Amino acid sequence: MINQSFNRRKFLKLGAATSILPFVPSFISTSCSQQEQLLNSDQYLKSFKEPPSDSRPFVRWWWNGNRLSKNEILRELEVMKSAGIGGVEINPIAFPNDADPVGYESLTIFEPEWLEMLEVALKGAKEKGITCDMIVGSGWPFGGEFLKKEEQSQMVTIETFDLQGNQNYTFTEDELLSRVNPEIHSPNDQVYKEIIQVKLMPAESSELVTGEDITSQLTDGKLQMEVPQGSYVLYYVVKLTGYMAVINGAPGAAGPVLNHYHQQAVEDYLNRVSEIISGKIGPMGDHIRAMFCDSMELEGANWNDDLPDEFKKRRGYDLMPYLPLVLKKVGHMGNPLEEEYGTRFSPEVEAQLKRIDLDYYKTRLELFKERFLQTFDQWCQQNGVKSRMQAYGRGMHPVEASMEIDIPECETWLRGGIGEEYPDRGLRGRAYTMSNKYVASGAVLAGKNIVSCEEITNTSNVFMATLEEIKIAGDQSNLSGVNHSILHGFNYSPPEAPYPGWIRYGTWFNEKNPWWPYFRQWSDYKARLSYLLQNAIPRANVGILPALKDLWWKYGPQRDPFPSHQYPDYHHNLWEAVHQNGGGCDYLSEMIIQQSEMNQGRLSYADRSYELLLLPAIETIEPATMRKLAEFAEGGGKMIFIGPIPHRSPAYQDSEAQDAEVKQIMDTLLAEYPQQVIRVDEPDDGLINWYGQLMKQVGFKSYIEFQNTHRFLNQTPYLLGGQEMFFISNASRNDELTVSARCDLETPKHPWLWNPETGDKKLYPYQQESNLLELYLPPASSMILIFEPESQGEKFEILKPQKNSMNIEGSWQITLQHVNGESTKVNWNELQDLSNVSELKSFAGEIHYNLETDIADPETISQINLGKVHGISELEVNGKHLGSRWYGHHIYQPESAIQKGKNQIRIKVVTIAGNYLKSLEDNQTAQRWTGRQPVRPMGLLGPVSLA
Repeated sequence: MINQSFNRRKFLKLGAATSILPFVPSFISTSCSQQEQLLNSDQYLKSFKEPPSDSRPFVRWWWNGNRLSKNEILRELEVMKSAGIGGVEINPIAFPNDADPVGYESLTIFEPEWLEMLEVALKGAKEKGITCDMIVGSGWPFGGEFLKKEEQSQMVTIETFDLQGNQNYTFTEDELLSRVNPEIHSPNDQVYKEIIQVKLMPAESSELVTGEDITSQLTDGKLQMEVPQGSYVLYYVVKLTGYMAVINGAPGAAGPVLNHYHQQAVEDYLNRVSEIISGKIGPMGDHIRAMFCDSMELEGANWNDDLPDEFKKRRGYDLMPYLPLVLKKVGHMGNPLEEEYGTRFSPEVEAQLKRIDLDYYKTRLELFKERFLQTFDQWCQQNGVKSRMQAYGRGMHPVEASMEIDIPECETWLRGGIGEEYPDRGLRGRAYTMSNKYVASGAVLAGKNIVSCEEITNTSNVFMATLEEIKIAGDQSNLSGVNHSILHGFNYSPPEAPYPGWIRYGTWFNEKNPWWPYFRQWSDYKARLSYLLQNAIPRANVGILPALKDLWWKYGPQRDPFPSHQYPDYHHNLWEAVHQNGGGCDYLSEMIIQQSEMNQGRLSYADRSYELLLLPAIETIEPATMRKLAEFAEGGGKMIFIGPIPHRSPAYQDSEAQDAEVKQIMDTLLAEYPQQVIRVDEPDDGLINWYGQLMKQVGFKSYIEFQNTHRFLNQTPYLLGGQEMFFISNASRNDELTVSARCDLETPKHPWLWNPETGDKKLYPYQQESNLLELYLPPASSMILIFEPESQGEKFEILKPQKNSMNIEGSWQITLQHVNGESTKVNWNELQDLSNVSELKSFAGEIHYNLETDIADPETISQINLGKVHGISELEVNGKHLGSRWYGHHIYQPESAIQKGKNQIRIKVVTIAGNYLKSLEDNQTAQRWTGRQPVRPMGLLGPVSLA
């Protein structure tokens, strides 16, 4: 029997003919106002060619140690403007320990001299058309030396002693407290410790016992007790206040971190910031677009003094008897220590404690949302600025938290394996973090049109990064749902600072970088791409409900975006498989499902609509969510349970009844709807193919069908002005991809290639009769295809390397112009990798290759292929400049440059600076970043060929 609450909706038995019909993707519904904005292709094209500044990449502008001057602020703004940067995030931060301040003094944040520099920056940026965001305070998470004790972050944790019975024990309070020293990454100088609970527990128990509270026996700085016969464990709970310091806080905003669970402290902190800034510059919104909160790396913060009262009010029972049993010993970055300690309970009791732990975490999620997220957002609105935040990590729901913020932000890292690797599971070879898809989903579910990203975050190959790698990483970021880049970062560094300058963090976006003159090509590309993505609607007909409660049940809340555990291990790759098979999806939450409407086989929330739900490895789920899933099945919706299926609720109170309801609904769904409620085994290797085969079995169509999938091939579908749009990317640095594809179109249309590099729009080759596209993607390339009714226009010519080519041979005259001012000349008969030449492996700068070659028939030459190039290339033939290439194939079309007879070939290759910096053994800044990095290949390897 289905319980009473479930019976409120009568199940309808659908006929077989209905249940086996193939599913066709639905179009995302849009409001009238959205439709009005999405009508004119010509208007889009105009802004695509010349994108607005707010579509351009922004940079995190590190004010290193606040060693500022008016002239330098204005100079750097001009440098950024010329490079195509549209905005800055003013980010005061600690000065790098290994940098030379060259006589500049540190200013204290929010004091008069610093405020004068802020005013110079804000007004100077406004005059130049540069948008300004600003971090709240400094570093992360924010705080300051001025915080009172009760305003500082709090953590409760435990320590234990194994005790034997029939003995007397005495511990001093100092002895007990000295054992509680969590491995804090950024410890504060002054930590307040307080024992708030002491319990004596049996060493083993098959029942949920809460032990003897002996807190009262801690008197006059000593704990004295007589332990009865048997084996016992002494638990004591310690509250640490002010244990964490702001990470890399600048003078005036370093010191202890704010308690984000203390609403009055949050309000007072934020109001202090706004009063000081507005007192100098006037209303903040006149000069600042958004105030920003960086990573919430709170290192285990989990407490406020009224949390026990709030828990009892919200959950209906008292937390305190169970507190020592649900707390964990704390390790690095707040991660729980995964070792055995404390009472050994039976599995049944452990399950009960897991439920209490989930209630404890749910209470913290609620308090963080109410007291920090919403308070921060309201403060921003009151001051006329937008809220921008990386709203993930312990204490925040990875999807729902982003829905509270005007501009939710995620992060994309430049790290090893990008463009080279892409295993079936994990993040190797991926630039985006697991938070990206969560944040992008939360943003679109809440109707946000900007998904911001701390992009090209870099701590492992700072000076070694190439523009090609930056493009691949940025393209992957866009695939995950990002549509605006905040680059990591632009270091405030005066010209007189010794080479390479003041470097706090990040990819070396700096005018001293050899490839900086070409950066504008990437920033223009990125601006055009961002403009389209910000004005398009991401399509998704698949919703994924992550097994978050089971992750928390098994491993506890995670430190996103770098969790210690992922569950299931393929979860963060499942959305990739959907997209790589031509679909589109969003991550959902139980709250989203519970608040959704069920319409004609679709689950609808706001403007989002899903025909298929994927539920991977979900065992723990709320009954209210199961009731909504039952409504979904009743209306014709389809859902796939992967691996384990729901059989329990997270509830501690009334758990038996709630577990029974979950199990009863699940059993009924499987029995009554075998065509719609499908259970499949978890995937082995080959996740992309596994998902593709699964969709064929259930008759579910994608937006674009690739006849052959590939690990490096991915796409994201959109609607732009009611027209189907696809962003398609090849993430390989070496492989070119050729693939046939069909698009699911409502009406006959024609594919147009919108080129973000040039701003041009051309008709892409298309077999309309068979609805077939032959897509060609060179290495590291991407494309925007928009299907439009228009069928006439300039056709796009696909440029591929030709097989019947002739290698150019001869003596290369080579001039190397080093960034240090030196110049070297060599002659080579064969091209070489500079990193393999001992006297050149530390080179950085421009390499000029010159060769004279005879060509008998210029009419037969349609391309010049430089072959393998490690760097950025430019080509000149007989004095005619043929352009530059900064990623993928280095192929040029000679046009009329080639003449009969002798031809002068001039090739310039621009390298990275990393190998040179690695050689500077006495340069602390250089060694800090390059010491553990291998030498990278450099130069023109060829073969250079004509075809």
